[in-house]
Amino acid sequence: MNTSDRISHLPASGEEYSGLAAEAVDAIEELSGVHPGYRRAHAKGICCRAFFRPSGLGMEFTTAAHLQEQQVDAVVRFSGSSTDPALADLLSPAKGMAVQFSLPDGGITNLVGVTIPVFFARTPESFIDIVRTAHRAQAGTLGTLELIKEITVHFSESKTSLLAVKRLKPPASYAESHYYCIHAYYMVNSAGRQQPVRFEWIPETGVRTLSAEDAAQQPEHYLEDELELRFKDESAIFQLVAVLGEEGDPTDDPTRAWPEDRRRIDLGRLHISEIIPEPEGLVMDPTAITSGIQLSDDPILNFRSAAYADSHHRRSEGR
Repeated sequence: MNTSDRISHLPASGEEYSGLAAEAVDAIEELSGVHPGYRRAHAKGICCRAFFRPSGLGMEFTTAAHLQEQQVDAVVRFSGSSTDPALADLLSPAKGMAVQFSLPDGGITNLVGVTIPVFFARTPESFIDIVRTAHRAQAGTLGTLELIKEITVHFSESKTSLLAVKRLKPPASYAESHYYCIHAYYMVNSAGRQQPVRFEWIPETGVRTLSAEDAAQQPEHYLEDELELRFKDESAIFQLVAVLGEEGDPTDDPTRAWPEDRRRIDLGRLHISEIIPEPEGLVMDPTAITSGIQLSDDPILNFRSAAYADSHHRRSEGR
């Protein structure tokens, strides 16, 4: 079914979101099967201990506690994008970095990024249709390039994202990858002023990728192995950047990038020091935010809470 045949606006109630969420998770399971106890997307991952030291430059734009002057603890989860937890690192092109900040008042706020700058679907409905199209194409044994062509022919909104995936080179390290938090948010300051924003995590040491020859020699879990070795000598450090939106920049469409000349603010540094067991019940829901940050009108962003909840419910039941 084409996106144009589907409802494109936000559901009117939480109940409708729940139905769409279950439909989306079902579609993901149809694509790659069920892996009991694992996330339905970004199934393979590792958690790390970290702390975030804000620069103070965000105080002009937001009252969010973690972006003021006080250092806060954090949990970071690096992951592959695949739904298969057994997939080798090289076979999952896009990588993820999810950060959960522990706030001074005992609360949390999350920020979720991936190594491509835009998403492949504009609405929950088109997300479901695209995943199901991929499943049908997969059943017809299409190769990767043919699959990308098949999806972009029917869903033009996916073109930029899938071409970005196609251009990705194998990362040398989780700690040397650039992560984009693909949704727009609003930062809200003490005067109530809203500033559209997108966030990025930029590695302090720069981005580093592997040649085809070097990539072919890597073991299945080389990214986790590399982090273990790195943490023996040093922390991994990321700069958190706020990209400030201007009039006309879309806040409701994660498939469209903002112009590259937008003002960028250094919000602080994330220091990641060691691998830890995943905290029980950890859910990196990007809609779990604190005061001083507001969700935009992006339908995919607003939908993700229900989808994360459905996935977490299934894996907590061991299915």
